Amino acid sequence: MKIGIIGTGIVGRSHAEKLISLNHNVMIGTRNVERTLAETKTDSMGNVPFSEWLKDNPTVQLGTFDEAAKFGVVVINALRGEVVLDAFANLNKQNFDNKVLIDISNALDFSKGMPPTLLVRDGNSIGEQLQGILPKAKVVKTLNTITARLQINPLELANGDHHVFISGNDTAGKKTAETILKSYGWKYIIDLGDITTARGTEMMMPMWLRLWGAVGKPMFNYKIIK
Repeated sequence: MKIGIIGTGIVGRSHAEKLISLNHNVMIGTRNVERTLAETKTDSMGNVPFSEWLKDNPTVQLGTFDEAAKFGVVVINALRGEVVLDAFANLNKQNFDNKVLIDISNALDFSKGMPPTLLVRDGNSIGEQLQGILPKAKVVKTLNTITARLQINPLELANGDHHVFISGNDTAGKKTAETILKSYGWKYIIDLGDITTARGTEMMMPMWLRLWGAVGKPMFNYKIIK
């Protein structure tokens, strides 16, 4: 399958590596290709410049946001929450028509340092706003409550005995997202309902960040016991 990824950070890179290992064709999109390739510094989390990462992952293609969206049968939004709406508002919306858009982003505002506050609260969500910007896309919110490494390797924690959530209006779109999640190793997927339920998972992130501070590492997740 052709999969486009919007965003060249650690989340986008992690998914690209996993998808390539599963024999998908992947293009990562960036706002400015030349600028991204020219970057020589590590990021704030210590990740190597994208050009170095790309040398180790030569089968991944690099293009603009629009090129990656056009390329993918499925598109993954791996941008930081604070830039998502501005970026997508300026993209060619036809590139998303009838496609599944998996939104991993979080509505976190780091402008005043840590801990961040929520950009969007209980009356809305980034997932809903993306669906509004792209009415012909099948937006599915998922994986935003889990660190990037665990998103693509759920078996690393408790042999996969924990849960991931999905939200979206389109049943077929959610089934496609579930297929990808299962290929990653996810055993337990809870469908929360339509895209408005993304408000709940986005609002979980302040708690997630405080749990990270309390347990000292991000390799944890939620398990729902009924």
